[in-house]
Amino acid sequence: MIILSTDDLDASIAFYQEAAGMALKFRDGAHFAALDGGAVTLALATKVDHPIHGQVVVGIKTDDVDAAAKAVEAAGGGIVAQPYDDAHERRAVVYDNKGNGLVFYSPLQR
Repeated sequence: MIILSTDDLDASIAFYQEAAGMALKFRDGAHFAALDGGAVTLALATKVDHPIHGQVVVGIKTDDVDAAAKAVEAAGGGIVAQPYDDAHERRAVVYDNKGNGLVFYSPLQR
């Protein structure tokens, strides 16, 4: 998943639907949407839901968010937000060893 920042979710959704023909996969209120980019999901998020607002962030789905965060730190990366549960998933926000933002996530079992 690639996560882009927006300050107007409706306008951003409309842009990617019209310009790239992407279908809306999921929307969470006025602060997050996921669009179908084929093999990659394009996520749009406002400050409310963006892990590092203003940066392009790569989201990586994993079975063990806690282990992934520890592995990043051990390899020379950094932790922005320790693993936590939000409304839909467990996630950790990290930087790689070159300062690129990543978010590891795993859907919560409901």
